[in-house]
Amino acid sequence: MKTLSDWLVHCERLHPVTIDMGLERVKAVAARMNFGFACPVITVAGTNGKGSTCAMLEAILLQAGYRTGVYTSPHLVHFEERCRIHGEIARAPDLIPHFERVEQARGDMSLTYFEFTTLAILSLMAASGLDVAVLEVGLGGRLDAVNVIDTDCAIITSIDIDHTELLGDNRESIGYEKAGILRTGKPAIVSDPMPPQSVIDRATEIDAPLWRFGHDFNFSGDRQQWAWAGRGRRFAGLAYPALRGANQLVNASGVLAALEALREKLPVAAQAVRNGLAMVELPGRFQIVPGQPTLVLDVSHNPHSVAALTANLDAMGYYPTTHAVFGAMADKDLAPMLARVGPLVDRWYFTDLPTPRAAPAQALLAGWQALPGRREALASVHASPVEALRAAIAAADPADRIVVFGSFYTVGGVLQDGIPRLDAKHLNA
Repeated sequence: MKTLSDWLVHCERLHPVTIDMGLERVKAVAARMNFGFACPVITVAGTNGKGSTCAMLEAILLQAGYRTGVYTSPHLVHFEERCRIHGEIARAPDLIPHFERVEQARGDMSLTYFEFTTLAILSLMAASGLDVAVLEVGLGGRLDAVNVIDTDCAIITSIDIDHTELLGDNRESIGYEKAGILRTGKPAIVSDPMPPQSVIDRATEIDAPLWRFGHDFNFSGDRQQWAWAGRGRRFAGLAYPALRGANQLVNASGVLAALEALREKLPVAAQAVRNGLAMVELPGRFQIVPGQPTLVLDVSHNPHSVAALTANLDAMGYYPTTHAVFGAMADKDLAPMLARVGPLVDRWYFTDLPTPRAAPAQALLAGWQALPGRREALASVHASPVEALRAAIAAADPADRIVVFGSFYTVGGVLQDGIPRLDAKHLNA
């Protein structure tokens, strides 16, 4: 195995199932590899808002002059996106030696793709001389491979119903799994405005200092600016984060609470906060690409995140026609997602995705057609996100908008060759 692609194919073949919750195997291999972090670690779990939270933390800490390492998943286009060192996406040649380390350490131990790749990235980060590491949990928290690392500060973002077959079918059981990242004596930042009681109970049980949104920190704002107040610090006159959407102030509030809780270990000046929030970037999170028609990219793939997307689309103002490219995994709660955004969509373009877990485009179409009381709209099926987007572009007028949403595979599919810049055919006639 010489290339990163070779290693990723190897990882895909190793384990009999894609997801195998539990820390025994990954803990054993991590112990053999004997790596650790000499810097503060911030771990982020939750259903929605994890990626945005990690991106804002990274942007502010970079502005404060710290050497950051960030691990997030999944990726949109290239695997290397999962790891950033000092703001730069990791290079494949830098990752390969750490894949070799995992392979050597595991012996005959079988690891899932996620476990193997997580250990390789953690190994790279541990060897990179970081000042701070930011780790995003892949799924759940308690039994996720990321949880082999003890955190110095845990952030739990908004919690909603997702991955029910693994985490449970209610917010309390899901909250219990997320709260598995908490550690005794280490700050527990809960940015969900209405957290499950299971999260609060877990923090109390293990004596993790609790910072709750609406209790220990909060925000206020008008159309021009916003302000944040925590236990011992306030920020006033802040510009809105560069990440769009009303939900981003909740995420940003959790970020500022974490930085306040870690103030003695990682002091951050007010100007670094202002600059970081103004400069933060994260592809695929209500990402608006200017052009004709306007293009919106969003990886919302559960009812809660689709509700946020719908509110954000509604706030964009009037567009004659909204075209929606949509692809999703078969295990998602599809009906409420389609019902929520449906009133805003005039034309649907359902797409197949290149993974066995995906719902076929034809099944998505059937699910939409079965919705009671749905508005009439044209709908078609397509073999790939790129083909669906091409069909939408061909049908759209310059003043319209095209929304590409659902799975990371859907948004990543239209980003394969970079960000599409739309230039409506009508303008060139």
